[in-house]
Amino acid sequence: MKEWLSYRPGDFLMFSQRVYERLFVLHNEALWPLPLLALALGAALLLALAFPRPGRVRAALGLLGLAWAFVAWAFLWQRYAPINWGIRYVVPLFALQALLLALGLWRGGLKLPARWDLPRGLGVALVAYAVFLHPLTALLHGRGLAGAEVVGLAPDPLAIATLGVAAMARPASRGWALLAIPALWCLASAATLYLLDSPAAWPPLLAVLVALAARLLPRDSPPASRNSGSAKQNVC
Repeated sequence: MKEWLSYRPGDFLMFSQRVYERLFVLHNEALWPLPLLALALGAALLLALAFPRPGRVRAALGLLGLAWAFVAWAFLWQRYAPINWGIRYVVPLFALQALLLALGLWRGGLKLPARWDLPRGLGVALVAYAVFLHPLTALLHGRGLAGAEVVGLAPDPLAIATLGVAAMARPASRGWALLAIPALWCLASAATLYLLDSPAAWPPLLAVLVALAARLLPRDSPPASRNSGSAKQNVC
């Protein structure tokens, strides 16, 4: 009994922090120079959400959906599952998230506000963080930018960017549907990083809290005198 009490929660993980960090270094090396292209596409995603037009938003959702499918196969199944058997049960959830984003491509399926309000500002801020700042958390791990987690190639920044989209999506039912799986992944990732004694455990958790706050905030409704199809909302 004393031996069991001597264990910490992190002792029950099937891998060490060094092994976990090495995953991203090997992932980026195998895909090089794709991380540079992913950063460029992430910047395009941010611009599409900051200055939305129907075509831009549909392209953004399409890229996000493809990214969820790619990360499910290239990172989760190919790299993470061999050291963490539970990940094989997460892969179908990533495929489901890709499907939900694909459904948002249908005209009338999803709307993003063109008017700036607090939920939209928080959503765009989450996407900006995922694209430009989250890769720098590799420096907290001490693995350098060679092991940076890039949006579209690694699950955490992809989930955070999707939380940003879900935070401002309309109608509310579709926004909540898009938010669920990325939020669950971020919470699981934060717990894993915490057990590994990593200082990078906080960003995924904070991203979930910001997205929930944005989702619960009141929405800025367009004036009734304007045509709903004018410039108040962009349909993707």
